[in-house]
Amino acid sequence: MKRLWIILGILFVLICIAPAGAAINTVAATNPLDAARLVYVSGYELNPSVFYPYETGTITVDVTNAANASVPVAMPTLLDPKVYVLNKDTFNTKTVIGPGATVSYSFMVSVDATDGTYYPLFTVSPDIYGEENAVHSTLTLKVDSTDVRSSISKKPDTFSISKKDTVNVSVVNPREGDITDVLIVASGNGSEIAPSEKYVGSIAAGDSVEVPFDITPHQQSDVTFNVSFRNGDNEHATSVVLPLNIGEDKSAAVPVINNVALVSSSGSYTMTGDVTNAGVTDATGMILSVGAPAHAVEPYSSYAIGALASNDFSSFTLTFTASDLSAVPVIIQWKDSVGNTFTTTKTLDLQSLSGSGSGSSRSGSSGGSSSGTGSTTTSSASSRAGAGGPGGGGGLFSFGGSRGGGLSAFYPLIAGAGILIIAIILWMKRKWIKAKFRKQ
Repeated sequence: MKRLWIILGILFVLICIAPAGAAINTVAATNPLDAARLVYVSGYELNPSVFYPYETGTITVDVTNAANASVPVAMPTLLDPKVYVLNKDTFNTKTVIGPGATVSYSFMVSVDATDGTYYPLFTVSPDIYGEENAVHSTLTLKVDSTDVRSSISKKPDTFSISKKDTVNVSVVNPREGDITDVLIVASGNGSEIAPSEKYVGSIAAGDSVEVPFDITPHQQSDVTFNVSFRNGDNEHATSVVLPLNIGEDKSAAVPVINNVALVSSSGSYTMTGDVTNAGVTDATGMILSVGAPAHAVEPYSSYAIGALASNDFSSFTLTFTASDLSAVPVIIQWKDSVGNTFTTTKTLDLQSLSGSGSGSSRSGSSGGSSSGTGSTTTSSASSRAGAGGPGGGGGLFSFGGSRGGGLSAFYPLIAGAGILIIAIILWMKRKWIKAKFRKQ
């Protein structure tokens, strides 16, 4: 029973509210003429919001009846010498607008105009009360030929063969209206481009977007970015061309080999030295090995350096056999921060370093610039005698003819300093030590 009373109470409240709402949305009219005078244009919408010259679109006009009685209307018309209505036959029948209701008229139009602002007149007449009671409203229509712009906002100074670089395509909408369905499609011969196309969607008036593309060139060529979009239902397009200027990568790592030492033992050679990164960026996953005609043997057929920062160095050791030491290729392979693989070859002349037994000499440095995957650069290192120097087999602190990089290069000096300190302490404590031995 209690539930029934609650339901009845809710129904009573709804019944009381309904007439009050109707009274707010309508105005009492005593006769049809007064009702007709309460019909007005409540709004309109243009698609596109800003037209290009000579473009087609849609103008939708909302007409509202504020009276508490239905009003029939007819002959909706859009008047302007520059605006042509393409669907006039759609409005041959009359429309009855109920109390508080709104009807919408959609005009398909073609704007035969250049840049400027135009004011087409909308008019609709109550069906039986004469043109003197027609409803009129002036609309505002803008025409603007300003076009969407596309450009390359980010790119390297030069591209390198088989090296991936990122470019940004910028799309700017300087118009007063939004554009939709923005699509960027990239094309070019002899290059890998990822992604091949990118859907952006809408770009608001006065806004812009930047879209990144990864490009890996395999030859000198151009890449074209075609940008398509819609202004209303009208399709438009623009494009930007990016020339892939192939050249030396100024930011690449540059490996340089120096301080080379050579030791001969049991028919094979052990080569030690330093590799320095003289480039701007770091190198990761660096591996050294020898190439033909030299033949790599264990235990150091290849040597992994790992990461080598810019302006840093590391020692390496390689073991190999060779019938001719005048041209021993050292192959260096590494990756950059985005995973591109690089290979360069340093050809060393080790003839002057080949000595009998464990004797060794030191060569000069071997430079050269890096190259992309699959390509090789070759340089020849000069040699000079220097037995007993750093990395030589005859030096005071030389072990096995090799020299470590970094802190390890100072191990002999640290060891010598330690021995010297211990000797000084023993000398100062000699009387105390002798006394201990005498007591025993």
